[in-house]
Amino acid sequence: MKRTMWHPKGAWAGMLVLGLAGCAAQNHGEAAADADAGALASPEGAMLAYEHDLDITLDAAGIAPRVKQLAEACQSARFGDCAVLQVGQQGGEYPSGSVKVRIAPKGVEPLIGLAGQGGEVASRNTHAEDLAQQVADTALTKARLQKEHERLLAYQDSKDIKLADLLTITQRLSEIEAGVEQANKEAAQQHRRIDTQLVTMQFHTPSGQRSRSEIGEALSESGAVLTTSVAFLIRALSALLPWAVVAWVFAWIGSMLWRRRKRRLAARAS
Repeated sequence: MKRTMWHPKGAWAGMLVLGLAGCAAQNHGEAAADADAGALASPEGAMLAYEHDLDITLDAAGIAPRVKQLAEACQSARFGDCAVLQVGQQGGEYPSGSVKVRIAPKGVEPLIGLAGQGGEVASRNTHAEDLAQQVADTALTKARLQKEHERLLAYQDSKDIKLADLLTITQRLSEIEAGVEQANKEAAQQHRRIDTQLVTMQFHTPSGQRSRSEIGEALSESGAVLTTSVAFLIRALSALLPWAVVAWVFAWIGSMLWRRRKRRLAARAS
C-alpha cells in the first residue's frame, strides 16, 4: 500500500487559504451589516414614518442626467420597492432639479449614494412622525363600525321589524360601509408611510458656478444698462433744457435791471 507523505509547506498553504477565505467572508458580512445598519426603519412595535430631505450640489451639466437616472432607478426597483412621486427640472443660468420618491427602508442609503455621486450632499435632514395614535384611532373606528354593522344586520333580520325602521337601518348600513371603506384606506396609507420612507432630493449648482454665472450675466447686461442710463440722461436734459433757458433769460433781465438801478443811484449821489 502506498503511503501519503504529510508535507509541512502544503499544510501551511492550506491554512493560509482558509484564513484568507474566512477574512473575506467576515469582511463581506461586516459590509452587509454596515449597509443594513445605515437604513433607518421603524422598530418592531413602533409606528414611525421617516422622511429624508437632501440638498445636493452638482455640476450644471450633470443635474438633468442625474434626475433622469434616479427616476429610472426607482421605476425599475433597482434598490427595492420604489414609487416616483415628483420629478422637476429647471434650466437657464441657474439649473436645478428635484426628485421625490417613496422607497423601502433598505433602498434609502443606496439611492442617496447614487444621487450624490460626483457631487456633494450639502445638507441632509431626517425626521420621523409617530403614527401610533393615528393607527390606533383608525383601528378603533373600524372596530366600532364593524360591531355596529353586525348588530344592525341582526336587527334587520328580525321578523317584527317595521318598514320605517328597515329603511332607517338600510341607510345607516350604507353609511357604516362607507365609513369602513374610508378607515381601510386610511389604515393602508398609514402602513404605507410606516413600511416605506419619503426621500426628497434637491439639486443645484455649486456656489462657484453660480458666481461665475452672475458675473457673466452682469457683463452681458452691462451694454443694456449703459444704453438705458444714457437714454435717461438725454431725456432728463431734454426736459430740463427749456427751464434752463427761461431761468437764464430771467437772470439776464434781472442783472440788467440791477445794473441800471445801480448807475442811477451813483448819478444821484454825485
